[in-house]
Amino acid sequence: MRPTIGAWRAVMGSLMAVVVLAKQGGGSCDDGFDCSYKLEPRTVYSQAIDSDIVVTYEQLKEMIATGNVQLFDVRNPDEFEEGSIPGATNIPLGDLEKAFRLTPDQFRQHYGVSMPEKSDCNFILHCQRGRRSLTALETLKPLGYVRARHYAGGYSEWAQLEAQ
Repeated sequence: MRPTIGAWRAVMGSLMAVVVLAKQGGGSCDDGFDCSYKLEPRTVYSQAIDSDIVVTYEQLKEMIATGNVQLFDVRNPDEFEEGSIPGATNIPLGDLEKAFRLTPDQFRQHYGVSMPEKSDCNFILHCQRGRRSLTALETLKPLGYVRARHYAGGYSEWAQLEAQ
């Protein structure tokens, strides 16, 4: 059985790190090689990504089909208007913490959906490609949403696979 794009993205999300090319002072290193550009690894998040927090395309599709999902899109409103996963509620990343500090009644009034319970594991965040939704998870953890998950493939993967 061949791994899906979502499975590959989940694995790659687990290894997420950014390598930054940092201009160093020119010349050569002690070993004689040119080191005018040196690679400096930088970890994006303080810990490795736990695969339990990642939802694949197939899992999300099943959750939507059964109605067992609270899906939040953390992209900007203009991105959301260009296309979205059915049933998703748009809460831009910059508004996320403020939104989840509202009372449940205020949340429903403002967003038109129920506020997820802190213990809900059907609470899924997504963005375009999985980076902002991962940041969203980190934003919500201190607020007690430790079981929230994210769709690592994001809207890009969703749109691509739905078009097939």
